[in-house]
Amino acid sequence: MLSFDVSYHWHNFHAHYQAQLALGVTSILGASGGGKSTLLSLLGGYIEGQGSLQFAGQELLSLAPYERPITTLFQSDNLFPQLSVWDNIAIGLSPSRALSQAQQDKVNWALAQVQLQQHSDKFPDQLSGGQAQRVAIARVLVREKPILLLDEPFSALDPKLRSDMLHLIKTLTEQYQWTTIMVTHSPMDAILLGGQVLLVEEGKVAAQVPASVLRDPPSDSPFNRYLHVSPVAK
Repeated sequence: MLSFDVSYHWHNFHAHYQAQLALGVTSILGASGGGKSTLLSLLGGYIEGQGSLQFAGQELLSLAPYERPITTLFQSDNLFPQLSVWDNIAIGLSPSRALSQAQQDKVNWALAQVQLQQHSDKFPDQLSGGQAQRVAIARVLVREKPILLLDEPFSALDPKLRSDMLHLIKTLTEQYQWTTIMVTHSPMDAILLGGQVLLVEEGKVAAQVPASVLRDPPSDSPFNRYLHVSPVAK
């Protein structure tokens, strides 16, 4: 269980997020500027908040990003252009990429999980957008952190690749029992991933519901306002 009660203030923006998230996928929806990415940055430790952030009985808020049991996948794949696919994954285990045999085996295993074994010697500029994101996901796998944060990592991909990446994240989350939290602007992404959905508005969690509710939200649901659904239209 990941639970947080965290406040953050920056100029005129005042946020206070509260929620408890079970294992599995949680999508974060909300209008631009409402505080979705701020919440993700607080969880990852990239900005400093006040309050409490707990996972498996451990308080995380005072820990630096690298000390938290968290891996973040950003909108950019963050690959190093001068490194091969294999080395881009290996660097997730050691900055020097001087790996033990067990660590090398883990890199090869991660390549197999994302079906890139035949591309291990290629460089990022030789990859498609989907392949590059698969490399970034493989780097997540070797790190073996139980919490995965995703900040719209697939928004630039075409619909087919986007769907493929979402299915992969869903499968890996279920297989490895991750707590996966993804910021998205797409209700369909949230429905595809399943799990829970948080609606973030003006720096607060306005609602938390199963993703299936988005298919036909109740008339009194705050998601209707976000989705611009009126009782008449329904």
